[in-house]
Amino acid sequence: MKNPDTKVCATCGRTITWRKKWAKDWDSVRYCSQRCRRNQVDDTGLRLEESIVELLGQRRAGATICPSEAARAVGGPDWRDLMEPARAAARRLTAAGQVVITQGGTVVDPSTARGPIRIRWARPPG
Repeated sequence: MKNPDTKVCATCGRTITWRKKWAKDWDSVRYCSQRCRRNQVDDTGLRLEESIVELLGQRRAGATICPSEAARAVGGPDWRDLMEPARAAARRLTAAGQVVITQGGTVVDPSTARGPIRIRWARPPG
């Protein structure tokens, strides 16, 4: 059997690669791990997505934001705990085709990006 296309995890936004054990139920696979199955997107994750979209909407076309800006907007003084959820929100928005993740001005694969990232619109709104 030929390996089907990859999918994106509904929780963390990382790429799920096909495994032989999923051959019979590949269509129902939505999460990359048990951890993501248990920790599905909550209200904070949705607020982070909204914050990213709102912050990008306030910037000129082609401008970028840092995930920490969304984390600060949602988390206030405890924003540091929201850095990984903010990156996950950016990955989910990337999978939806709304934004792209860049490093050094170059679009990168959000599943493998390590270190500082920036977020910008995939296509200018309008």
